[in-house]
Amino acid sequence: MQKYIKLLKKIQSIVPFHIKPKFKNEQDLLNWNKKEGLLSSKSILRKNKARKMKKIFKNSGIKKLYINCSFENYKTFHIGQEKVLNASKKYVKNFNTQFSNFIFSGKPGTGKNHLAAAIGNYLILNGKSILIITIADLMSKIKKTFNLNNKYTEEFFLKKSSEVDLLIIDEIGIQKESNYEKIILHQIIDRRSASKKSTGMLSNLNFNNLNILLGERIIDRMKLGKLLCLNFNWDSYRPFVNINDI
Repeated sequence: MQKYIKLLKKIQSIVPFHIKPKFKNEQDLLNWNKKEGLLSSKSILRKNKARKMKKIFKNSGIKKLYINCSFENYKTFHIGQEKVLNASKKYVKNFNTQFSNFIFSGKPGTGKNHLAAAIGNYLILNGKSILIITIADLMSKIKKTFNLNNKYTEEFFLKKSSEVDLLIIDEIGIQKESNYEKIILHQIIDRRSASKKSTGMLSNLNFNNLNILLGERIIDRMKLGKLLCLNFNWDSYRPFVNINDI
């Protein structure tokens, strides 16, 4: 700092009288330097936060189509859609104080993924970790660990799936039924329930058929705490939604 003060004095000695310098004395220079340093620090913090948030969203599994989904841009055309929207809002509002799982069931294109992504985006912005993954992708990652050359283990993915604040498993019911799949799902949901970590499921099946597919043990674990079951029992409204509005 002393070299800047010396430089200031030297400049003051040679600057013409009619030109007003930015810094009249050493204190002015010190104050300016402090202010600029603070602005620079804030800029670095903003950039670091932006990088961190970008990484968090990337690791969340939220696909590009749903990355901007929110409660505000969820289109409602009738009372059924208003009901699931309000229930989803209430779910995130109580997330910190009430352990609760959810199941969204209904036909394709009825808004299940939009509201699931809206829940995820809201929680991320409020400091929570989330992971949205299809059952097919989850099982594919785990089955690849059978390869001796794979650096990851089955336990790695079980642990990762069990630690996030909210895990949302999509497309349940599309996959082929297998005992191994049920075992994996049961392990994940059992671990999460034991740690009071919430789990969401999205399916085209209704609740009864989902119960038959997954079995009583898995559904029973989902009922721990307070289970939110929402039925999206209306036709697809994708033709009425402008993708640029999301």
